[in-house]
Amino acid sequence: MKLGTGHPVVHFDRIDSTNAEARRLADQGERGPLWLWADAQTGGRGRLGRTWISEPGNLYATFLFSIAAGAEVAAQVSFVAALAVHDMVMALRPELAPRIKWPNDVLIGGAKFCGVLPEVVGANPARIAIGCGVNVALAPDGTPYPVTALGAGLQVESVLQQLDASLSNRLRIWDEGKGFPAIRLAWSERALGLGGEVTANPGTKESRGIFTGLAADGALILTERDGTVSHIHSGEVKFAELEHARQRTT
Repeated sequence: MKLGTGHPVVHFDRIDSTNAEARRLADQGERGPLWLWADAQTGGRGRLGRTWISEPGNLYATFLFSIAAGAEVAAQVSFVAALAVHDMVMALRPELAPRIKWPNDVLIGGAKFCGVLPEVVGANPARIAIGCGVNVALAPDGTPYPVTALGAGLQVESVLQQLDASLSNRLRIWDEGKGFPAIRLAWSERALGLGGEVTANPGTKESRGIFTGLAADGALILTERDGTVSHIHSGEVKFAELEHARQRTT
């Protein structure tokens, strides 16, 4: 099977993880570009080692591709992928008005419907796997955060087709890092909580301040009341805008 862009698709009824398969293929010399698509996963993963529930009915896919640039630009792919998911929703269900939560969570009404997991899976050349789990019709129960789905009436293959088109466009704009300023701008225009209060726990010290922008390396820029500026690269970040939205819906 090939998508509209010409990218081939390898389809599985069930697999441990499409990202894990991408790593295995990269170890065998595969450079892509290609998609790995599974109807279900037995070992789906999200950020921070969390489990991604992967029952049939939703989209579980990984895009494997190589870049000539070094792996040091790979972190930027998180923002490229988040924009692609946002574009996909706007093309299929614009009334859902998605927002992007740093770094790459795309939310609908404050609830998560998609997980994005970019990983470097090979070197010489650098190969990147972008895993995407999209709740198309089903939102799993028992998650530690609110979840939702795109809604009935969408075919999983149609979602993959649109995601492929959107991701191909955003990767072209990114241009292996040369176009990251344009990606940063587009991401910021769609970001949840920009200009509002955030609380970050990157390590043992909690920081609270205003989310004032996205740094050139993708870090969240947090400006505290005393003027101290911190760059948050990882860890949990709570956004006041999101917390208020969730309180209104409970």
